[in-house]
Amino acid sequence: GKAKPERVDRLLSRLGYCSRADAKKWVKDARVTVDGEAVARHDVKVLPTADGGVRVDDQPLDHPDGLIAVLHKPKGVVCSHDEREGPNVYGLLPPRWRDRNPSVEAVGRLDKDTTGLLLLTDDGALSHRLTSPKKNVWKTYEVTLDADVPLDAVEAFAAGTLVLEGETKPCRPARLLLDKRDRKRCELRLTEGKFHQVKRMMRSVGCEVLELHRARFGGLTLGETKEGDAFVVHRDELEAALFGEEE
Repeated sequence: GKAKPERVDRLLSRLGYCSRADAKKWVKDARVTVDGEAVARHDVKVLPTADGGVRVDDQPLDHPDGLIAVLHKPKGVVCSHDEREGPNVYGLLPPRWRDRNPSVEAVGRLDKDTTGLLLLTDDGALSHRLTSPKKNVWKTYEVTLDADVPLDAVEAFAAGTLVLEGETKPCRPARLLLDKRDRKRCELRLTEGKFHQVKRMMRSVGCEVLELHRARFGGLTLGETKEGDAFVVHRDELEAALFGEEE
């Protein structure tokens, strides 16, 4: 639907700029403008959209229509907000993104020692769509193992009959590509994300995972990023990368 006009103080607080109380000062200091004119009061209503003419410190609003970002996750950080689990992925994001409301959350999780592509968004409906098993979005993992992957694993994983320890339902068909030069390395593509799934699938064929890296989420890749880098993805770009590729 159409965006409704929203109070300046609420908008600034929701997009992570400052608290509603501090917004009064921002307005007084003429840091908020609409079509080039300073906003007179903190309770003035403005259009909270990218094309509403609102600027803060002469910059357009920071993704007022929702934020979708990709983080190149390093090792040693968790995807949870629980301080007891150690440093988390949210600490790698720009402070303003961390203060948004609704909050920016990881779409699914990568284990602490797993690196690679992590999607984050403040759009709960989108996150739900992306994690829905019905959507069949392929995730691609690069895996390093302690032993050679047995050749029959390719067929075992593709058959869709593999039942992991402690489960009753089989895994969905998965694609395993072995590295011909080094059988301790492979690429695994899955459409689901059961708990520790890659590690458990590999264990079922007698291999322990030493290194795990998520290289792709649908058609999205990490490009030239380094670990710890984050970049914004536009919604239509995301749609094309995730739901546009017919397998």
